[in-house]
Parts: sequence; C-alpha cells; structure tokens
Amino acid sequence: MQTFVTDSERETEALAARFASSLHGPVVVAFFGGLGMGKTAFTRGLARGLGIDAEVSSPTFALVHEYHGGGKTLYHFDMYRVESWDDLYATGFFDFYETGGILAVEWSENIENALPEHTIRVTIARGESDTQRIITIQNSEFIIPNSELAPILFGGLNK
Repeated sequence: MQTFVTDSERETEALAARFASSLHGPVVVAFFGGLGMGKTAFTRGLARGLGIDAEVSSPTFALVHEYHGGGKTLYHFDMYRVESWDDLYATGFFDFYETGGILAVEWSENIENALPEHTIRVTIARGESDTQRIITIQNSEFIIPNSELAPILFGGLNK
C-alpha cells in the first residue's frame, strides 16, 4: 500500500498516468471516495498513461465508457446506481472483465462483494484544502520512491 498527496486535479491525473504503466489486463481498478473526490480525474490520467487519446468523462448515465489506444482497452464504469446483482449483470461488468481489458470502476462501494480477488483499490479523500487529495493505492506492485514523486506531480502530464 502506498499513499500520495496531490494538490490539484492536474497532479492527480499525473499520478494516475504514472500508475497506468504498471497495469496489464485483465485488471480491475476500484475507486472508493465520495462525490467530487477525483475519481474521473484519476481515470483521465489512467487513459493518458495507457496511451489513450480520448476525452474521458464520467459515465454516470451511460454506466460504462469504452476507450482504446496504445494497444490497450480501458472500460470506465460508474456503479453509483447499481443496487443489486441484476443491476450489476446488466452493466456487462463480468463480460468486460473477460475481454482482458482494464476496468476503472467508480463507486465500487456499491459492488464491493463482486470485485475480483486481486482488485487494485484506489481510495481518494479530501486533504487539508478543497483541491488537495489523499490517494491510497492498495493491492498493486506500483511504488514510486519519494525522491521521484515531485517531478511526476509538478511536471504534470507532459513528462
């Protein structure tokens, strides 16, 4: 487990882009955190880090958005409205997992009992200011030594 502190949406995206280099499908990245914590921003960074050049937006009403690029596929789910196993099956979650892609799942709290055993858990919480986020990544081999963290965050997605 590793915990990071970001001070802006741009830094959250930069951290996620670096994290993306550690991902190989099939894998589920499950986000935990309240409304407006930066789950979609983190997913934008994932897409960029995977080599996907697309406008990433919240799949609130579509339930899932599919992005391709860099030889990888990213499925971005919003489970906010999922209340039952029938709802979950209707999203195609299990079918998408079988494709070997990377699944980024917002509102994972709603499907926690259905997440695969080796799910990577990303918890995002508000820090000391409105823009600061405390991001904890669990069940991943992704590690950034503290000495390497500042250039990643302050260099943004251009690095």
